[in-house]
Amino acid sequence: MGDMTNSDFYSKNQRNEANHAGEFGCTLQELRSLMELRGTEAVVKIKETYGETEGLCRHLKTSPTEGLAGTAADLEKRKLIFGKNFIPPKKPKTFIQLVWEALQDVTLIILEIAAIISLGLSFYQPPGEGNEGCGTATGGAEDEGEAEAGWIEGAAILLSVICVVLVTAFNDWSKEKQFRGLQSRIEQEQKFTVVRGGQVIQIPVAEIVVGDIAQVKYGDLLPADGIFIQGNDLKIDESSLTGESDQVRKSVDKDPMLLSGTHVMEGSGRMLVTAVGVNSQTGIIFTLLGAGGEEEEKKDKKGKMQDGNMENNQNKAKQQDGAAAMEMQPLKSAEGGEGDDKDKKKSNMHKKEKSVLQGKLTKLAVQIGKAGLVMSAITVIILVLYFAIDTFVVNKKQWLPECTPVYVQYFVKFFIIGVTVLVVAVPEGLPLAVTISLAYSVKKMMRDNNLVRHLDACETMGNATAICSDKTGTLTTNRMTVVQAYVGDVHYKEIPDPDSIPAKTMELLVNAIAINSAYTTKILPPEKEGGLPRQVGNKTECGLLGFVLDLKQDYEPVRSLIPEEKLYKVYTFNSVRKSMSTVIKMPDGSFRMYSKGASEIVLKKCSRILNAAGEPRIFRPRDRDEMVKKVIEPMACDGLRTICVAFRDFPSSPEPDWDNENDILSDLTCICVVGIEDPVRPEVPEAIRKCQRAGITVRMVTGDNINTARAIAIKCGIIHPGEDFLCLEGKEFNRRIRNEKGEIEQERIDKIWPKLRVLARSSPTDKHTLVKGIIDSTQVEQRQVVAVTGDGTNDGPALKKADVGFAMGIAGTDVAKEASDIILTDDNFSSIVKAVMWGRNVYDSISKFLQFQLTVNIVAVIVAFTGACITQDSPLKAVQMLWVNLIMDTFASLALATEPPTEALLLRKPYGRNKPLISRTMMKNILGHAVYQLTLIFTLLFVGEKMFKIDSGRNAPLHSPPSEHYTIIFNTFVMMQLFNEINARKIHGERNVFDGIFRNPIFCTIVLGTFAIQIVIVQFGGKPFSCSPLQLDQWMWCVFIGLGELVWGQVIATIPTSRLKFLKEAGRLTEKEEVPEEELNEDVEEIDHAERELRRGQILWFRGLNRIQTQIEVVNTFKSGTSFQGALRRQSSVTSQTQDVTNISSPSHVSLSNALSSPTSTSAAAAGHPRREGIP
Repeated sequence: MGDMTNSDFYSKNQRNEANHAGEFGCTLQELRSLMELRGTEAVVKIKETYGETEGLCRHLKTSPTEGLAGTAADLEKRKLIFGKNFIPPKKPKTFIQLVWEALQDVTLIILEIAAIISLGLSFYQPPGEGNEGCGTATGGAEDEGEAEAGWIEGAAILLSVICVVLVTAFNDWSKEKQFRGLQSRIEQEQKFTVVRGGQVIQIPVAEIVVGDIAQVKYGDLLPADGIFIQGNDLKIDESSLTGESDQVRKSVDKDPMLLSGTHVMEGSGRMLVTAVGVNSQTGIIFTLLGAGGEEEEKKDKKGKMQDGNMENNQNKAKQQDGAAAMEMQPLKSAEGGEGDDKDKKKSNMHKKEKSVLQGKLTKLAVQIGKAGLVMSAITVIILVLYFAIDTFVVNKKQWLPECTPVYVQYFVKFFIIGVTVLVVAVPEGLPLAVTISLAYSVKKMMRDNNLVRHLDACETMGNATAICSDKTGTLTTNRMTVVQAYVGDVHYKEIPDPDSIPAKTMELLVNAIAINSAYTTKILPPEKEGGLPRQVGNKTECGLLGFVLDLKQDYEPVRSLIPEEKLYKVYTFNSVRKSMSTVIKMPDGSFRMYSKGASEIVLKKCSRILNAAGEPRIFRPRDRDEMVKKVIEPMACDGLRTICVAFRDFPSSPEPDWDNENDILSDLTCICVVGIEDPVRPEVPEAIRKCQRAGITVRMVTGDNINTARAIAIKCGIIHPGEDFLCLEGKEFNRRIRNEKGEIEQERIDKIWPKLRVLARSSPTDKHTLVKGIIDSTQVEQRQVVAVTGDGTNDGPALKKADVGFAMGIAGTDVAKEASDIILTDDNFSSIVKAVMWGRNVYDSISKFLQFQLTVNIVAVIVAFTGACITQDSPLKAVQMLWVNLIMDTFASLALATEPPTEALLLRKPYGRNKPLISRTMMKNILGHAVYQLTLIFTLLFVGEKMFKIDSGRNAPLHSPPSEHYTIIFNTFVMMQLFNEINARKIHGERNVFDGIFRNPIFCTIVLGTFAIQIVIVQFGGKPFSCSPLQLDQWMWCVFIGLGELVWGQVIATIPTSRLKFLKEAGRLTEKEEVPEEELNEDVEEIDHAERELRRGQILWFRGLNRIQTQIEVVNTFKSGTSFQGALRRQSSVTSQTQDVTNISSPSHVSLSNALSSPTSTSAAAAGHPRREGIP
């Protein structure tokens, strides 16, 4: 993509190929064309050209078992000829571009124009001295020097506009930089397993080269294209490339092509990498997307393998249901995060609604903006009218041509005052505060082991009311150890003595465990002396291998005797089978199958069991029931997972039908049952207690059996003995929520979920059903906000459905990480509690900022407005207003948005989705402080000159020098804001506003810094800031009045809020507004209100037209007496046209009526709008 177009990429590589044609037996071009073939074509082509995959390996100078040698020179050469596994990202926006974007702000443009007019007029000297008779207020203090200084105000406004723009641009720029950093971190963390020099190693995805032998396993996201050379039962979800949701079976002899960006859903194996980076299938799509400039703009800044598949297939993959078509969002989406809402929408495709906070803020900002607009308009009108009446009616002046410039100058001045009122009224700081607060939290959450991929997830987490957590690895340590076993009719409560087990049984046991597990699973010596041995791979299998080592046996010799290539057939573990089996060919030609899996499932298939002598004896159903009671349940009640290990022998002829799984997996002989302990993480019970105190219900959803699950839930504190709670198994859960027809009913789920605490033996669909059921429930007045943790590929749908999906950073598969919003880098439940704390903190920070901002807004607008009406001039000048705007917006948002969270945040219940942003208490504070400030400012304005014995600043002529009077007003105003900023740190009516102030160095710096700059402005600001230097005693008074804010804050805190019933809250989302119909389909483009109205207008207009047409037709029909049928027929055709028109007029709302009626139109509409969500 980046700077390289397709053609120069080729030409460059062609040259390389020419140089190195002799090096490798195939060129980049040949490999590219090979990877475009599918299925049998590809098999034939490989056979013809290279004669089997081994031939291709020889051509690429690699070995299917040993891999590449891995020497630096060889790797470099491969990168040079076949390219690197990296797709160059789109260039970031330059600082200049960001400045240009910041300049697009409407209020700023208005100000610039006003300032330029003002500048132009101040340089224009009217001819002659006729201007004495022009205006009432021009005479008097105006001397030559002052007239020349007229340009200063215009210039100062321009300068402050430039300041605001630079600050905004810098913020955006640093934000972008942070995200790129975050993203490159995510990229570096993505590793893949390859074989080099016979060693299995993990390398960063970008280091993979053509010719590498990569190991693929369940849950991987393939980082490059390749050819499947060996493995078993591999199933791939290629929906991201083809749009087909069915999983594709891969096999060496039928369909060996593995493509980058697709997901491994089952099985494992090895692939030979044949194309990387821009030459892989995803890369090619990417290059195409980047080839046209326009598309480049539409593509967002992403730069990794998996992403191309996204956009280009959004349109193909429409018709599939969400669960199957896990259309993954590349791991990169945190990028560019909330800079523009478009990115936000895009990175959040699966979240249909805006984040709660954004919804509330947008609404509030619109309301404030409207009020500001009205106020500023009134201000201008009053000023102009007053001036006109005063000059032309009262003083009966004539409008003389030579006076025009003077009058225009007045009008421009009024206009500037009006715009300033508007500028102060519109809270530009709001988006900034949200951005800073989120960006700051995200950065800090990294330290708390939360890697946030979607910005608003962090804030949604603060509202969470329910957490559905996995058990293994999240609540537990995920270090499996076998602690009990049932072998040879004896139940051992600890690891048995190796001598007590018969030799036959022992040999079978060791073989069954060593062979029937992924060969990538190993137990390595501890990293440091005295540590625990390292477990690599599947943790349950590690536990079993550990059991073999505890029995003083070794699994390595068994594996080297029967290497992975010699395994005859493997039935890999999946969530349906809940067991894994491996078939090997014995030396005499017969077959033996080893099985292991959940004990209640495998035991049902056993018909024999090995006795104390190691001989099989008959195992009847009633023996099984007894075993469940005597062995399995007691183990489960100790919180152990029980695994049964079994085997079965098959004759060499006739060879069994391996595809008939039910027959193969029956008639087994049980070798042993083991109980595996997975201890609860020590910090989890405390974390769960915090959650419950914070009003968050924790539910455990696990695949384990119900007794194990219940035992662990009690240890964690999810359930307390003696309480009225439900623990259900997946089967029972499904029975209760489905009606006779087997359909899920919401009312039935509503009866269960409030009490449900543990869901055991659950399938991924159960998890998805539960999450969806809780979210859609209308039983409680607040819509539940659900967080879900998951690590497996099959958790994808539930993670996407949840409000916030947490994926495990260590144990999680790539697929789960793709579907998640936050990645827990330490897989630890207590990190989720930290996320809740940060989420609530974001919400509070923004409320604090609002409380501060609105006080300033109200005061500044009223002062400017009344001042203008009474004294024809705003007491706060345009430049001063801009400075106030800068402190209260930019600096205050920095100071208040970076408050660190405290444990106290976890002591309250979640706010819920329709709690207003501005509570009653906050409203009381805002109005209370506004009253104080207004009283003092108006006192100073009208009697200030008497108090300080100075000249009055009221009714000053145009261009008169700044007065001390107005400077005092300005200074006092700023001082009050500074001290009120300290008050704003608390929003729940706390008394101690200084609590923890030194934990936030940014806040202290900003308050002191603003104070210092204010001194400079007042003492040395002069004409540009309309300030006149003040004496020390005047300064003392200003600071004293400011300090009064803190005292007044205490007074306000004593008034009980409950008494003030008349106070309204503001910024709440009503239920109906939460997801307006239109917004459901408003995928990527944010539609502003005006446009939405327009669209609504268009639709109504078409409907109206349609009705008129129908009526005319009906009238004509009766006139001509033709059949009424014809009219109806035509009517229906007209309707269908309008429906199509509805589509065209609003591409992002495909009208659901026809979408549902005809599958074809859906796909057409979806294809017409490339970035579509699947239509519900």
